[in-house]
This record gives sequence, C-alpha cells and structure tokens, in this order.
Amino acid sequence: MRNYLLLRARLLVRLLRELGWWRLLLLGGLLGLATARALVVAAGSAKAAWLVPVVVAGLLWSLHRQRPDFLFLQLTAPGFRPWLAAEYALLSLPAAGVLVGCGRPGAALLTLVLAAGVALAPPATARAGRRHRQSMFRSVAFEWVGASRRRGAGLLWLGLLGAAAATRHTATGPALAVVGWLLVLLEVYGPVEPWAWLLPALTSPGRWLRGRVGWGLLYFGLTVAPLAAVLAQGPAGAGGTAALLLWCAVVLTMVVLAKYAFYPHATLARLTQAGAVVVGFSILGSNPAFGALLAACFLGLGLKSHRRLAYYQHA
Repeated sequence: MRNYLLLRARLLVRLLRELGWWRLLLLGGLLGLATARALVVAAGSAKAAWLVPVVVAGLLWSLHRQRPDFLFLQLTAPGFRPWLAAEYALLSLPAAGVLVGCGRPGAALLTLVLAAGVALAPPATARAGRRHRQSMFRSVAFEWVGASRRRGAGLLWLGLLGAAAATRHTATGPALAVVGWLLVLLEVYGPVEPWAWLLPALTSPGRWLRGRVGWGLLYFGLTVAPLAAVLAQGPAGAGGTAALLLWCAVVLTMVVLAKYAFYPHATLARLTQAGAVVVGFSILGSNPAFGALLAACFLGLGLKSHRRLAYYQHA
C-alpha cells in the first residue's frame, strides 16, 4: 500500500507541474480559499454539516468511476480495494479536519467512512453490443446521448421533479432540485472523449467550444424547464427562477470549458470542474470579492480551453 500511495502522490505532483506554477499559485489559491470558505460555512450549520460527507463522497465517486487503471490494478494486485480506500480517506482528511475544528466530529467521521467506502464502487463500463435504443438527443451532443443510455438517469430526473412538486409551497425544495440536476451534469461532462472526436475542433477551436456550450445549455434548459416551472409557481417567483437559471448557465458553461482546459488529462479536468462548481457556490454568500473570482475563473477557463484545443490544431 505504501508504494501505491507514493506512486499516486508522484502522479499528482506531475499533474500539478503540468498545470504551471503561476496558474497553480493564482487559481489554486483562490479555489482553495473558496473551498475553505464553503466548508467553514457548511460546518457552521448543524444541518448543512451533514451535507459535506455527501458532497465529498460524490466527488470522489465521480473520479473513482472514471479511473483508467482499474484493469491494471485487477491484474497486478487483485486486493487493491483497501489501497483505494486509504487513498480516498487521505483525500477527504482536509474536509474532515475542518469539520472537527468546527465541532462536528460525527460529520467528520462520516466523511472519512463514506470516502473510504467509495472504493467498493465498480468502475463505469460500456455496455456490450453495438445496438442501442434511439436517443432523443442529437448525436452532436454526444455527452447527453451517453447520459440518456445510462440506467437510472430518467428515474433520477423524475425523482427530482417529484421532490420539487412535493415541496412547491417552499422555494428551497424546487431550487435544490434545479441545483441537483445541475450537479448531475458533472457526471455527464466528466468523461474525456478520445482525441479522434476532436477532429472538427481542428478547423475552428472557438466554434467547437461554442457548439459544446450551446448544446449543453440547450439541453439543460429543456430538461430543467419542468423543474423551473415548479419553482416559478412558488414563493421564488419568475424573478428568482430566472436568477437561479442564469447562475446555473454560468456554472454549466465553466464545467464544459473545464473539460477541455486540460485535455486530455481527465484528473485535472475533473478537479477543475469541481473547483468551478465551488467557485459558483461561493458567490451565493455576501462577499462581493467572490463575484470577481467567478468572473476571473470564467474568462480564464475560456482562454485556457481555446488555447488547449488550438495546440492540437497546429500539432
């Protein structure tokens, strides 16, 4: 286990070096402050503190399902699950430490337990066979086509719609359903497609990125419309619903851009997407500085993703 953890640490250091020291210092520091603030705010509430273990486990689960070394570990070390459990528990230690510091030992313990339990989840595998049922989404939006063919995607959407309808007399329930559907898109836009799929991007990286963002916003708008309708009929009203949808559009755009900002490094892409979501949530507070942070991250991801795809254009 010790050698495995050292190898993973070296891999993380190499990825951070590829990120660049100045970008790591600037964006890493800002994202670190935003994450720390979100943890402190959540840990300060008796109820919100129990959301931290779920969020941490969800992020680790998303990374775990897309690991490319599952087959290698199964062949070389069949008993690798405890190694993964130790790795994920170590990654969740900062969040657990914040919870302990704020007097939430129960939530901290649950964070470590759920993080270690993620190691038991199976990897994401493609279905056997070449024939698939026809998707309602256009093939150019391949992320949505793949998501529509996964088991449970429709049931999850129906569950969120049912929860929103059941709590329509409040603004919190439907709003959480909308945000929950947005977080589901982290899994939709998580996997990195093969480089051969980027051939259309070689002619015009900007057009490719606009297309990816445009199709994402279109299908998100169509799928979230029933949830937004329930929210608009409640205390939030049309104004509050429009503001929430605008915020969701900004966060979704950053998630899509983050996918290509460090292509083809899936780990950096996932970490950047998680950071974009954290920055998006940070502006919900009262500090106006986080609005400037959101704008800086939005512009930075746009420039970085365009430059990254332009590299393949001239390669």
